Amino acid sequence: MTLTLIRVPVDELDAFVYEAFKAMGMSDSDARMCANGLMQSELHCHPGQGQGVAGLLGYHRRISNGWYTLNAPFEIVKESPALALVDAHNGPGSVASQRAMQLAVDKAKVSGIGTVIVRNSTHFGSSAVHARIAAEQECIGIAMTNAGPEMAPWGAASGVVGTNPWGLAAPTGGEFPVVLDVALTTAGKGMMRWYERKGKKMPLDWALTPEGYETDDPAAAMAGALLGIGQYKGFGLAMLTDVLTGVIGGGGFGLVPYADPTKLDVSHTFIALDIAWFMPVAVFKQRMDDFIHQIKSAKLRPGFSEILVPGEIDYRREQQRRGEGTQMDSEIFDKLRDLAQELKIDFPFERDVISTV
Repeated sequence: MTLTLIRVPVDELDAFVYEAFKAMGMSDSDARMCANGLMQSELHCHPGQGQGVAGLLGYHRRISNGWYTLNAPFEIVKESPALALVDAHNGPGSVASQRAMQLAVDKAKVSGIGTVIVRNSTHFGSSAVHARIAAEQECIGIAMTNAGPEMAPWGAASGVVGTNPWGLAAPTGGEFPVVLDVALTTAGKGMMRWYERKGKKMPLDWALTPEGYETDDPAAAMAGALLGIGQYKGFGLAMLTDVLTGVIGGGGFGLVPYADPTKLDVSHTFIALDIAWFMPVAVFKQRMDDFIHQIKSAKLRPGFSEILVPGEIDYRREQQRRGEGTQMDSEIFDKLRDLAQELKIDFPFERDVISTV
């Protein structure tokens, strides 16, 4: 089986995504934030991860079914100079999260650190989107969320905790910030579907069958639970992420997030550290650049041609895709074309095949 990739110009795609969100009933500001989240993921992620504009389809399904509170209030339930607890009122998680990280940055500029916990939210997209908000304002950003129970606790055969991703970002003196965006599972079901469509076996440390056996068959694994990074270590990190989000925030945790499609009950936590509180920003960036130089100067392993730091591949992908267009799965392309017809908006793209993989 082969996968066909279509070339789509980035600027036109950005405009299309924004118009689609508006056609679904979002306000201008919410549509812009949701489009920003999806487009960042489209520019940075592997197409098999399903983190880019493919997310429009899920938004449309939830909005059509009345499962989102459109233009939901961003309610600050409680706050101090450095802390805030926010209720997202079952609105789009990307919107609540971008607002929450900005609030964390604002508090960090006053107190040196800002922490905002959001409850009663929904899927927030790529964690790096929110961490970068802090890095762009001379802060270190940390974003985390809980999710549906897809990961098996170490030794279990069924899922209890989510992929529970983390995003961490820090500015540098170079062309791009250092950005780490990782789920706490070895891989997600998006990549498993990608392997299944390509007719390829997947690594054995990705997932289990429903009976609890490791498998390299993506089709068998789709009905089972995911495995954590580093075996028991990934599960431990995922469990504590639930503690740092849903448990302390008064929201869902463990088996609760995503159990009810009408109320996903997802929780997020955002932390911003103001670099200037600790040292001059220029000094910090020089120290970061020195650190990166040390890493890149290390002796190479056999088979490797260079050493990359977190965020470097994302940066290169963005530069290439802005110049050449993004690489969109043909199935997603066709579904977005159909969505445009349903929303009665323009779909200004040709079926420009780049390659088959």
